[in-house]
Amino acid sequence: MRKQVTDYLLYRWRYQLGYGVIGLALIGLLTVSALYIPGGLSATEMESAVKSSAIDLGHFDPASVIQLPYHLLQKASIAAFGLTNLSVKLPSLLLGIASAIGILLLLKSWYRPNVAILTTILVITASQFLVLAQSGSSSIVYILWSVWLLVAALRVSRQAKHQRAWTIVLFSLAALSLYTPLGIYVLIALAGATMLHPHLRYLVKRAMRARVKILVAAGCGTVLLAPLVYAIIVQPSLGLTLLGVPDAMPPLLDNMRELFNQYFNFITPSSGTLMKPIYALGPLMLIVLGVIRLVTTNYTARSYIITIWTVLLLPVLLFNPTFTTVTFVPAMILIAKGVNTLLGNWYRLFPKNPYARVAGLIPLTILIGGIVVSGVGRYAYGYLYDPNTAGNYSNDLRIINAELDGSANTEKTLIVAEKEQAFYSVVAANHQANMSVTTDGAAIGSTPLTIMTREAHRTTKATGPPHRIVTDNRSEQADRFYVYKTNK
Repeated sequence: MRKQVTDYLLYRWRYQLGYGVIGLALIGLLTVSALYIPGGLSATEMESAVKSSAIDLGHFDPASVIQLPYHLLQKASIAAFGLTNLSVKLPSLLLGIASAIGILLLLKSWYRPNVAILTTILVITASQFLVLAQSGSSSIVYILWSVWLLVAALRVSRQAKHQRAWTIVLFSLAALSLYTPLGIYVLIALAGATMLHPHLRYLVKRAMRARVKILVAAGCGTVLLAPLVYAIIVQPSLGLTLLGVPDAMPPLLDNMRELFNQYFNFITPSSGTLMKPIYALGPLMLIVLGVIRLVTTNYTARSYIITIWTVLLLPVLLFNPTFTTVTFVPAMILIAKGVNTLLGNWYRLFPKNPYARVAGLIPLTILIGGIVVSGVGRYAYGYLYDPNTAGNYSNDLRIINAELDGSANTEKTLIVAEKEQAFYSVVAANHQANMSVTTDGAAIGSTPLTIMTREAHRTTKATGPPHRIVTDNRSEQADRFYVYKTNK
């Protein structure tokens, strides 16, 4: 009997192979990102490390409540492994992996496995996801909360296994997401879709019958919300910050131009800590296809959620154009709609011919492969070689750690510029007790070893030539530290 396409081992194991590709790609890309690309810390990551290290639960500062869950995780990482590039980035790497798992689970709940696998591969190899997942700042939680809130809501509404646990997870995630600026809008989108969509209303009414379960879950969420409620009572302006309300009326026309450049300006792309346009041309075309599909299938629950979510975010982005990360999950779902439309249209042409169906995957594979390769290449080359992007990341922490490790038993002084003092005080606190940090340039020679940063050397008149200049071949200003030694 002649073999059918479905008889081949490769066909039968196609989904397992897809999951394997996702896992290997995620681990490989994040490992390379953490160690080599971009290889250093941005100013935002240094500020995040300072804020995390300054958290003192015994003397709670209301201002520290913004992104508190992430900063507690980062504080634990720094306490466990010392202040290094990897310990600063480790929380984001772990949350990036959790986000990728959530993306796959969410897409599998809404689409066929082939669509979920292809879209997940597209998403985790996008330059925006890779840079957020390796960045030692709280940006990755915008993806994490949104994805897992949707996953938990689906599990609860569909009465999946371990529904009691999923209900607690849903309320806990909802509470934790409120610590993130703009995090409330995904909750409003879910609530709005529930009120407007009849099937969602029915599912919520059915879930509410288990009142004890709901009360327990709500209690867990309330406990997690307690620090946030206290902070807003003490400092009400924090509530406006979490809602994304600016202190003053921003220049709306300038913000509109900025948003256009961030999403659609492929003629004169710009770069910075985050490359622009945010989405490459291939994913953007899939997003456009997804929008077209969204308009024609506006009766589904996910269409309600995405529509309400987008409507809520548009005015917020107009006032805060830097919050581009909040569009990632809606864009991801639109990409999935685009991929689903491509596959569905081809399969409808050949509903019973397995060879034609498989043959149709060849051009789609080329398309997806091209988008993946271009996304990884854009990330690797942009964050390594683009001077406007790579120049925003510093290797100074790695360099100073190497210097300090080589002089562990020597009393030393680190002279820094005023704007660097907070970060290098954290460096000193996580190294040895025989080290002091000062902004006084006259401290040279006060200890057997004195190290001066480039910024301090540029603004302070140093007395005498340095014993050694420590350089970095990946920085435009290669002289990073000036080392002075005395015979004390």
